[in-house]
Parts: sequence; C-alpha cells; structure tokens
Amino acid sequence: MSSLELRNLSKRYGDVTAVDGVNFSCASGEFIALLGPSGCGKSSTMRMIAGLEAISGGEILLDGEVVNDLPARERNVALAFESYALYSPLTVRQNLILPLKGRLDAAEIARRVDEMADRFELSDLLERKPAGLSGGQSQRVSLARALIREPRVLLLDEPLSHLDHRLRTVIRARIRNVHDRLPDTTTVYVTHDQEEAIALADRIIVMNDATFQQIGGVSELWNQPANSFVGGFLGDPPMNFMDATIDGEILRLEGGASLPMPHVVQSSERNVSIGVRPDWIRIGGPEGLNGAAGIGARIVVNEFQGDRCVVTVESAAGPMKILADEDFRGGRDDPITLHCDPARTVVFDARSGLALS
Repeated sequence: MSSLELRNLSKRYGDVTAVDGVNFSCASGEFIALLGPSGCGKSSTMRMIAGLEAISGGEILLDGEVVNDLPARERNVALAFESYALYSPLTVRQNLILPLKGRLDAAEIARRVDEMADRFELSDLLERKPAGLSGGQSQRVSLARALIREPRVLLLDEPLSHLDHRLRTVIRARIRNVHDRLPDTTTVYVTHDQEEAIALADRIIVMNDATFQQIGGVSELWNQPANSFVGGFLGDPPMNFMDATIDGEILRLEGGASLPMPHVVQSSERNVSIGVRPDWIRIGGPEGLNGAAGIGARIVVNEFQGDRCVVTVESAAGPMKILADEDFRGGRDDPITLHCDPARTVVFDARSGLALS
C-alpha cells in the first residue's frame, strides 16, 4: 500500500508563506500531477513529502501513519529531480546499485538493475559514466535510479524540462508505463507544463499562490474550473474572458452584445466575467450563424497549424482567440460573428474569480 494524505500542510520561510494549509488525499497506486506556475509552492510541497524540508504546520500521512518526524531515508520515498543528480565518478550500473546497497542481496540487486536497464533502454550504457551520456540518457538513468528501489511514493520534480519535445513525449510514455507496472506505488509529478500533466495524471492538483486551487480529473478541470485562474491556466490557447453584467436571464457584454444565462447562476453580484474556451466558440459570417446574431468581430490573424487554425480576433467584447477547422480561410480584417453555446460557458464572480455557474 502507498496512500498519501496531506492535512492542513504549511511551509513558511520567515515571513514568506510557500505552502498555505493545503489538504489532499490519494489512494494507493494513483498518478497525481501537481501543476502550477513557478514559485507557487509545488516543489516545497514535494520536498516536505520527501522529508527534505521541515514542515511549518499540519501533517503528512503515508499509509495512514503520520511521518512528520520520520527521516527521509526511512519513508521509502524516491525522487527524480530536474537536474539529473547522478554521481559523476560512478558508472550507470553503480548509480543504479547505490539505492539498493545494504538493503538487498547481490542476486536481487543484479535482477533489478537488469530489469530497469531493459525498461529504460540502458543495457548498452551500464558501464558508461555520466559524462559520456546525452541529456536524454542521463534523465533515463535518473528515473531508473528512483524507481529501482520500488518506493511506496515516487516524487518527480520537473523531470523532463531539459529534454527536447520529441524526447519528452517518448520518456513521458515510459514514465506512465513503469508506474502502471508498479500498482502499489503512488506517483506525484510536479510540473508547470499542462501538456505533461494532462497526458500522465489520473488527477491533477492546480496550485497557485501557495494554495491548491482545484483537484480533479482533466475533464472536470477543463469544463468546470473552480475559478478563473484554473480556467485561464489550462488550455493552449487559454480560456477567453469577457466582462459582463447580469440582467435577469441575460448576460450583457461590453460593446452591446448579449448572451443567454448559462445553467444556474446563484449570485447577488451583477458584475461577472464570462469564460469561454477557444474550441467552444463557433464562427459565423457578418450576418450571423443560421440566422442567429452573435458577437461582432474582425480577424486580426489566422494561424494555420496543420490540423487546426488559431484565429485571433478583435471583438466587441475584447480580443479573443478561437480554434477553427484546418480549412477555415478567413483573412485579416474579415468581418465575422462569434457564437457561444450557453451550455459551454462559465460565469465567474468579477471580484473573487470564483465560478458561479
């Protein structure tokens, strides 16, 4: 078993609060991504779980046991860092053996080294030293060394940030494959890259300003963001936001356009922000779409990207980006209308940013 729970966990550095009372629990074998911008508290949270940082408040539980005072070496938690942290005087084989020394007999150590070398395609590199490895090879060794001890919790801190895009895609698939082969190991993957989090994780924790903003699956975070930060952080291009006021059952946008009220909005506030993802918007001609009026706009640029077009527009409600089919041929200054499905819009409180719909 390898369940993990954080109870009101906090970390302060003097007057600076890096982690502010976060709560979370995950079942044994889950793959969790901790996603957020630089400086939001992701790495501090990870280092407290590992036992490398003293906590300022709260509790960390592994398999139901509070481990606040348990030394890092006794938690059976493994880490792989953004920097490969390999021992340069040692060969790849010796780097892999190091976490197992004194814990297992020679035959079991040899078996695990051969198994990990095979999984990460390192068999031909076992006698090399780190200076003779490429960046991708070094990262594979770092991951293999973390996994070889079969930890109950595996912590990965931006492990792919130094690799090119093609290699990141390859290594990413290997990480998930190895995780799935170790059903009792829980993985926490720290990243600022939403593509990695979406591709790998069972659930994602979105973090900002030292707190957990929302925890959930990709579909939940995408379609039902808890606040405007989550809505704007996920997505490439990100969610579009439009200022509006509530007028009965109508949302009145700046510039005179209006939208029907989506879902049920419970708020006494009249000033709100409307969030619409680029792929939720349909494009119509100047006269509208199927006879329906929309938000008037003009195209600023149409970027063809092979399987889609990213259309930047200046609209009556402000600048926006829309995803269109690859055969969309609109050009600069062409007049269009934008059409939003009320069922696929999110209403946020204009002051707090919290979702109202």
